Amino acid sequence: MTSHDTSHRAHDLRSQLASLTTEAFRPELADIDRLPTLDIARLMNGEDAGVAGAVAAQLPRIAAAVDAVAERMARGGRLVYAGAGTAGRLGVLDASECPPTFNTDPARVVGLIAGGPEAMVTSVEGAEDSRELARKDLDALALAPGDSVVGVSASGRTPYALGAVEHARSLGALTIGLACNEHSALAAAAEHGIEVVVGPELIAGSTRLKAGTAQKMVLNMLSTITMIRLGKTYGNLMVDVRASNDKLRARSHRIVALATGAGDEEIERALTECGGEVKNAILVLLAHVDGPTAARLLTESDGHLRAALAQTR
Repeated sequence: MTSHDTSHRAHDLRSQLASLTTEAFRPELADIDRLPTLDIARLMNGEDAGVAGAVAAQLPRIAAAVDAVAERMARGGRLVYAGAGTAGRLGVLDASECPPTFNTDPARVVGLIAGGPEAMVTSVEGAEDSRELARKDLDALALAPGDSVVGVSASGRTPYALGAVEHARSLGALTIGLACNEHSALAAAAEHGIEVVVGPELIAGSTRLKAGTAQKMVLNMLSTITMIRLGKTYGNLMVDVRASNDKLRARSHRIVALATGAGDEEIERALTECGGEVKNAILVLLAHVDGPTAARLLTESDGHLRAALAQTR
């Protein structure tokens, strides 16, 4: 690339950024660094208060995306997040929280960040600008048509996120584009476009603020509601938790108690019989079956506790 090409590309990029709501400069905040700390905190808190409303405006789109993801995951597909910088880190965070929260196989929900694991804590030069890197990362996962890919980018123009969505769509996978600007290239490239417009940031150029909060809220919805649809909860109880430490063992006991109303000794016996599996223990207590029968019923019901209970009535 010649110096002229580089200069032209830089000019185009500056023009693109200048047109983005998330990158807008707010003159009324130009003296924010002179304000008392409490006043800055109040300003920041006031900005954050509007994020939930911006997410609410996209709920129909979010719900449609969740239903599409859940349908594929029920058939064995995976959920893959792909982003750069803060967006990538949020995807990795959401993916990493699914195994301990919902007892999912770590390979079922995956977070890809431009530049790899190193980019979680440091900037990897040029990684976010590479569509090809996104293609390679998805190919390394052997992405299939039954999988779902969520490209995440505050600007909605990040080449890594765009490349991931474009490549996933070419392979027949479900695609979702999550951005924080209207009319984004990312939303346009995906089957399901979600644009949470939170407006200019308190600090110009720092899209880890309102935009980051909005992305975290939407990712929470995508993974959590998908897991509800997959039978990972019973009502609003997290019944697929696995008791791997003292806190989780205490939580498991409490969840079984809330679901069944059984006494402590009954609960402990059921959990022991079921190897600590909360969902199985609840079925043992509510349906009055033994551990192996509970396991069989849950297998036949694809892990849905309500459906397993219905088989015993």
